[in-house]
Amino acid sequence: MDKLRIGIVGCGGIANNKHLPAIKRNGNFEVMAFCDIIPGRAEEAKEKFGSHRARVFDNYRDLIKEDLDAVYVLTPNKSHAEISIAAMRAGKHVMCEKPMAKTYAEAMEMVRVSEETGKLLTIGYQSRYRTDSIYLKRACENGDLGEIYFAKAHALRRRAVPTWGVFLNEEEQGGGPLIDIGTHALDLTLWMMNNYEPASVTGAVFRKLADQKEQGNAFGEWDPEKFTVEDSAFGFIKMKDGAVIELESSWALNTLDVDEAKTSLCGTKAGADMKDGLRINRVQYNKQCVEKPDLSSGGVAYFDGTAETETDREQRVFYEAVTQGKPLTVLPRQAATVTRILEAIYESAKTGKTIYFD
Repeated sequence: MDKLRIGIVGCGGIANNKHLPAIKRNGNFEVMAFCDIIPGRAEEAKEKFGSHRARVFDNYRDLIKEDLDAVYVLTPNKSHAEISIAAMRAGKHVMCEKPMAKTYAEAMEMVRVSEETGKLLTIGYQSRYRTDSIYLKRACENGDLGEIYFAKAHALRRRAVPTWGVFLNEEEQGGGPLIDIGTHALDLTLWMMNNYEPASVTGAVFRKLADQKEQGNAFGEWDPEKFTVEDSAFGFIKMKDGAVIELESSWALNTLDVDEAKTSLCGTKAGADMKDGLRINRVQYNKQCVEKPDLSSGGVAYFDGTAETETDREQRVFYEAVTQGKPLTVLPRQAATVTRILEAIYESAKTGKTIYFD
């Protein structure tokens, strides 16, 4: 198989700004079909990124009937499960954007159908493919940090509420910053810890700044009437082995401590964080020390090595998994656990109770 024949369902910002440019740079894909419910968007994406043979649809059910190897599900969260399941049952592998689904039940149905059909399913957690993430993952796998028993998942913005698309629509998205950017930070943290067995979750959700008139928002003013999700959410997660994780997420918070899609880890041998680049702290020769690895790939004047980005790596890994049987980086059961925890944070905030897992 020379080129992977793919179809795109959802031709909005995440398609045009993340996936399609990386797919084009890769050169091993042929985008054969585009689908969007908004007239004209699929046609525009086809003109910019499609094969000359590409077709345009306004219903995903028609697209998945095409002769395709894989389907990219890049729609609002509400339809992730429905479209992914239909595509896999139609014989297509699936790359689905994060979060995996609105609910844990939907996510597990996606897992079940993937295993039943034998079709690959992966989720778009591109933060795993960053250079700092790859380095830290190797350190964790090598045991450099020892037993990681305390961690923080960071997803805080000061005033950067997304005002486009359906980000503020609870029905379409299932939530706000927790399910949008908190999901990246939590995924990164669980992956570093290689720990996917939560015991309990306690959460708090706030909508405190959404009605303010003087917003100072990086993306322009939002409409408070359409702001039906939280503006910040926090969770305390206890794992079955006793480890704990603090998750912080916000689009709008009066803070200068701003970090997004980052993790801090505390282990028995060393700790690590992404606060000022990647930093690993340990005691060496009975002295406290901090290691800051040089993550550039250059070392030669005017040359910085490979230009491969995290989104380029994401597409390469998916291509090689489908065409060569190489392992996926993001496994569906891992992504389902992220959804399970996010859902529990919302439920805990709603009920005022800690959510316990069997």
